[in-house]
Amino acid sequence: MTITSLTTPARLDDAALGLLFDDAHTTNAFTREPVDVDVVRRAYEHLRWAPTAMNTQPLRLTVLGTPESREPLVAHLSPGNQAKTLAAPLTVVAAYDPDFHEHMPVLAPFRAGMREQLAPDAELRDGLARTNGLIQLGYLILALRAEGLQVGPMAGMDAAGVDGALHAENGWRVLAVLNVGHAADPEDERAQFPRAGRLEFDQVAVVR
Repeated sequence: MTITSLTTPARLDDAALGLLFDDAHTTNAFTREPVDVDVVRRAYEHLRWAPTAMNTQPLRLTVLGTPESREPLVAHLSPGNQAKTLAAPLTVVAAYDPDFHEHMPVLAPFRAGMREQLAPDAELRDGLARTNGLIQLGYLILALRAEGLQVGPMAGMDAAGVDGALHAENGWRVLAVLNVGHAADPEDERAQFPRAGRLEFDQVAVVR
């Protein structure tokens, strides 16, 4: 890992910021161009360097590349999310691992004994994992956009059903489902909806 000099200009140009934020839309339908799993791998290589509390990194991913692999998931999605998930080029199920503490000796060697301290407190671990998993979920969406992909995040599901279908062996807990593609389907008028309103800075911030 290269540490960037503090004198290096750090601001992204407007085109890059647009790719990540201003010009990006939630996408419901994509072109048929396939998405290589290696693109998701590259996105993860970036997002894993972003901060989490004590470097816990609880985000876990299940990457589903075929309609057949998605069928156990789709059965537990809300009706409005089922067909578009089967049709997407790629689907990523983002979850968190409540047993993240097992990796603390590697992730946070500066916190000696943290694995043993967290082990008996399942409620604390679950809260830490969920909060920091959601933080990493935001990084994931931006990292996928940075790779030139369109993303359709969804939360409409039976979470317990999804976990039973996909996470029975590892104990992960679903946060969201992301459909991913290279571009919105130009023939589907519902592929991307018009931009909704946003609050202004002065409505959400107090400067003191």
